[in-house]
Amino acid sequence: MADITLPQLGETVTEGTITRWFKKVGDAVAADEPLFEVSTDKVDTEVPSPVAGTLTEIRVKEGETVSVGTVIAVVGSANASVAPTATAPVVQAPVVQPAPVVVPVTPAPVAQPQPIRAAQTVASVATATRTPISANASNKLLSPVVRRLVSDHGIDVNALVGTGPGSRITREDVLDYIDKNGSAPQVIHAPAPAPVVQAPAPVVQAPAPIVQAPAPIVQAPKLTQSSERETIIPLTKIRKLTAAHMIMSQAVSAHAFSVVEVDYANVDATRNEVKDQWKQAEGFTLTYLPFIARAIVDALAEYPNLNASIEADKLVVHNYVDLGIAVDLEFNGLLVPVVRSADGKRLRAIAREISDLATRARGRKLTPDEIQGGTFTISNNGSAGSVLTMPIINQPQVAIMSTDAIVRKPVVARLSDGSESIAIHPVGNLAMSWDHRAFDGAYAAGFLAKVKRVLETQDWSAEI
Repeated sequence: MADITLPQLGETVTEGTITRWFKKVGDAVAADEPLFEVSTDKVDTEVPSPVAGTLTEIRVKEGETVSVGTVIAVVGSANASVAPTATAPVVQAPVVQPAPVVVPVTPAPVAQPQPIRAAQTVASVATATRTPISANASNKLLSPVVRRLVSDHGIDVNALVGTGPGSRITREDVLDYIDKNGSAPQVIHAPAPAPVVQAPAPVVQAPAPIVQAPAPIVQAPKLTQSSERETIIPLTKIRKLTAAHMIMSQAVSAHAFSVVEVDYANVDATRNEVKDQWKQAEGFTLTYLPFIARAIVDALAEYPNLNASIEADKLVVHNYVDLGIAVDLEFNGLLVPVVRSADGKRLRAIAREISDLATRARGRKLTPDEIQGGTFTISNNGSAGSVLTMPIINQPQVAIMSTDAIVRKPVVARLSDGSESIAIHPVGNLAMSWDHRAFDGAYAAGFLAKVKRVLETQDWSAEI
């Protein structure tokens, strides 16, 4: 008997929506066979079963959102009996709006004849019904979780502005819209007028006492407050989750910081020679990042304590390198896909994987296994132009490297005859945050010096 839990689908993702079950209770399930589909702000993916057996129980229905780690199903042995309480996925029938309630009017006592006046229609709060605006009314591409939010809150899809890849509307976009504007206003249906029966004599209803109903309490939506001098923007959910994760990391690890300056002239000697041919053959540009990744892998072999994690009071050194590469999702959060077994791959293979993972990360096409784990992380801030960045450690790892901008500037170069001269070379910083619990400054400095030496002296043409 094995519990199936909702996996972690990104470092800042804390919940997901089950959008589809591929099996029903009583079905046989093979290990690694797709079991369910889940949607989050960062990933829409199929999740395989970690075990083989019989699906004996489904605890989370399609369309429900639960936290990471929640038990969503149970898989028993191949001949296991189905639990009586197990429930198959339920497809909800369309909700039919009730018809307006007609309230008959009891005639009031007869009074002195007066001219007949039209009765004032009073809308009853009890007859108020919400009229949801269908998400199908727009031709915009929506994920199941976004479609459900739009329908539940009666939001006009065309009023939403997508910030996801390709301007796709994300769950966070919908939540931000609700924070700023609230849900759709309720539509009040007035009761139908009672039929008027003419009496032989002019009978006039005396005006009933007017009782003013208390005005409905309307909660003001959370709005972005602006003035000529400042704009106040509420933090989005993903920003709050990212902050919580980073604060936790700083509270857990004894953060220290070391920097080394690298001369990339040696890398450029090979890179400039092959970059046109590379782009034609591989379909993507050969950047500095694969060279740095390859140098880090080589240095970790000599300084293995950086390729580790801390569990309680123990340092767990990994005998493999799963290299995490932080990818920016168009300023809407980060994903850290992982190059598995990078220590067994040469530069070309590493470059291909980095390009593929980054492309699929921005298109929300990664699987859960591709964004979990990692033994050492690279944060590629240099692509955005930063010259010195202090990254925060990706728990439970003990180190993270920031690759900052590479710019041309004067350096002291050693000539072939042993003399020195001033030359213009591409130069950039490699900045590393590391956990002082795992090792000391001399060890961290030795690792950075090794990375620098590999980049500045290795024959990279052999790697191409």
